Amino acid sequence: MLRNGLEPWHLVIVAIVVLMLFGSKKLPDTARALGKSMRILKSEAKAMKEESPQ
Repeated sequence: MLRNGLEPWHLVIVAIVVLMLFGSKKLPDTARALGKSMRILKSEAKAMKEESPQ
């Protein structure tokens, strides 16, 4: 029934669903926004780590 981990066909299904939801025209903008958000999150986490007293 249910096994641990993702198989390659799971990723294919997720990719198809994402393409259907966002469309091929919005996908680059969405990826760009996601990358920007990840950079902000990483910098904020680094700043919090540097601020915390150890």
